Amino acid sequence: MNKRELLTIEHLTKEYAGRRRFAGKPSPAVKAVEDVSFSVMEGETFGIVGESGCGKSTLGKCIVRLHKPTGGNLWFEDEGEKRDLSNLGKEESFRLRRKIQMVFQDPYSSLNPSHSILESFDEPLRVHGIGNRSQRQEKIAEMLRRVNLQPDYMFRFPGEFSGGQRQRICIARALAMEPEMIVCDEPVSALDVSVQAQVLNLMRELQESLGLTYIFIAHDLSVVQYMSDRIGVMYLGRIVEIADSERIHQSHLHPYTQALMSAVPVPVYGRKQERILLEGDVPSPVNPPPGCKFHPRCRYCMERCRQEEPELKWVGEGHYVACHLQGKTWRAAVQATNFPESLGKRL
Repeated sequence: MNKRELLTIEHLTKEYAGRRRFAGKPSPAVKAVEDVSFSVMEGETFGIVGESGCGKSTLGKCIVRLHKPTGGNLWFEDEGEKRDLSNLGKEESFRLRRKIQMVFQDPYSSLNPSHSILESFDEPLRVHGIGNRSQRQEKIAEMLRRVNLQPDYMFRFPGEFSGGQRQRICIARALAMEPEMIVCDEPVSALDVSVQAQVLNLMRELQESLGLTYIFIAHDLSVVQYMSDRIGVMYLGRIVEIADSERIHQSHLHPYTQALMSAVPVPVYGRKQERILLEGDVPSPVNPPPGCKFHPRCRYCMERCRQEEPELKWVGEGHYVACHLQGKTWRAAVQATNFPESLGKRL
């Protein structure tokens, strides 16, 4: 059975207006997300990875419509029809909010400390007209059991729980709305390593049992690889590479992805891999460099990279790369700049 394309993002852009200066010109706008396009299939996990400040969280908030995109389209399949999430009426927008939920990075700020868990769960259920009070309470108890917590925890307050328990509660609150898709914005980065593994395994079990679709955002490539079917690599607001998780592990083509992969520890005794250290800082999104945004830090930079911004192009087997050093141009680039032979073999 062919799976449907649940979410399609086309040329999504999000700009933040610059601050107005007193008796002067306003500062330039910040392009947090620029011309991002990809699709997410039903039941899969699409991972988004990149450095802090690359626009991952902004992209996630645009998908759940916490932020309104400046341009582009967000198509979500609902009841057999493609609906543009960036252009919905009030009633339709309210109805579709149940189908796309979000789990935030910080479990400590995701719950109101003055509300019990029951109150935090009950309000969205009541607003969406789900059951009466006793039915909602029964549903909350069921969701807490699904995340391996006791039902009577609903009468406690957030301050009585550990970080891992709070994040489980946040996951249960998202599940209570019976969504089709959950956007996970670094859901384990604030947790201890041992607790991270428990939460990740729980999320995979919930996906299998409930048929959920995840968009999993993180800066740790090893965590994203463990969770994801496909991975999109972001740099300074743009997607620079998309591929299956296994393929991006074995054949990462973009120089930025290569640097990220070199930082992932190899769990094999006596085996070492070359660490690629990126020089310089991430350029400012207020004043990004011309051409390829990665070229000031790229060790394979050519003159073309400084002038022309590469497009995200298909290179085979669902693999897309935004780099001039791929395809037919690769051999000419090797001859012109004498790149290492090992990299040429990989590409």
